[in-house]
Amino acid sequence: MVMDVKIYIEGGGNSKEERARCREGFRKLFEKAGFSEGRMPRTVACGSRNDAFKDFQIGLKSRAQVSLMLVDSEDPVANITEDVDNNCVWQHLKTRDGWVRPESAANRQALLMATCMESWICADQATIFEHYGTTQVQRNALPSLPILETHDRHLVQDKLGHATRNSTKPYKKGNRSFDLLAKLNPDTLKRHLSQFRRLVAVLNEVMPK
Repeated sequence: MVMDVKIYIEGGGNSKEERARCREGFRKLFEKAGFSEGRMPRTVACGSRNDAFKDFQIGLKSRAQVSLMLVDSEDPVANITEDVDNNCVWQHLKTRDGWVRPESAANRQALLMATCMESWICADQATIFEHYGTTQVQRNALPSLPILETHDRHLVQDKLGHATRNSTKPYKKGNRSFDLLAKLNPDTLKRHLSQFRRLVAVLNEVMPK
């Protein structure tokens, strides 16, 4: 029997519409990653990262579900690894945000978008070109793929905005983020992003086929 799995996600702001777009974007991405109906995590768009941590702690109190938390790392992660049981994620969150791992939470229950959701978008350049049109994107302005998770988040966001500046709708964080998220290819993300591979590995463990 597959337990109810909830992922408390940083994102969606304070708007009901934007939070719905956030949930839908992640749902479509997870579906393409092989998590279909009956094996689909329930996404909770929490708004701020602090609210995501607070909601995650509340979720931990329910014995009827597995609670996970997915937030931006904001900064590059020291000793980053895709090992699901390594404590590098909680150590990073403690150092950066002062968050202490709850006693009832395992290392694998904290997940990261390193360093931000735009890193995921930049990892899938084919989808960026398809979404904007190949002539509307400056390829060499996008951040380097081999070290994508080590880039400062501001650099990643600025480069994505700069690379799409000639399109009719240049990239801007918000609703457009989740439209792009829904189109991403999970196989491409797994190729370039250790923390996306870690996310998929954790989901496969808590929701086995």
